[in-house]
Amino acid sequence: MAAGPGPTAARDRRRDRDEQGRARSARPRDGLGRPLPYGAPGVARQPEGVPRAPVEALAEAQRLFDAGMPFHAHEVLEDAWKAAPEVERGLWRGLAQLAVGLTHAARGNVTGGRALLDRGAAAIAPYADTAPYGIDITGLTVWARELTGRLGGPVPAAGSAPRLRGARGGS
Repeated sequence: MAAGPGPTAARDRRRDRDEQGRARSARPRDGLGRPLPYGAPGVARQPEGVPRAPVEALAEAQRLFDAGMPFHAHEVLEDAWKAAPEVERGLWRGLAQLAVGLTHAARGNVTGGRALLDRGAAAIAPYADTAPYGIDITGLTVWARELTGRLGGPVPAAGSAPRLRGARGGS
């Protein structure tokens, strides 16, 4: 007697996939990226792979942070990370990690929030002397440390949003 497809094969057939065959969930998401039931109204997702100049990526990420959507800001920063020259990848990865850290903090995941905020702050710290694109590295590092220090439950995403660029770099 031949066995039918295993549970993994059956599960894979039900998953939404993109053109390259990678799993992509078509479930709607809330502003913090949490999946909602199919058919529920959700927040539009950030398109992936959008080419932006670094200053444009920072402006869009800031807009999303200010709107209380750090998960979406992370997606913009992740695109910048993937497109960045090797010398800047640590900077953009660190910024994306800060966004994920705020996402976890806003969801009430204190442990995950602290870990990602600490990791992101450490990743951007080496750029403090050059402050590329007007990014306020020192201010972001202080913001991450202060936020981790007050985590004890969910924080308001918009009310806890960082300022990515300092006064010299605009915001």
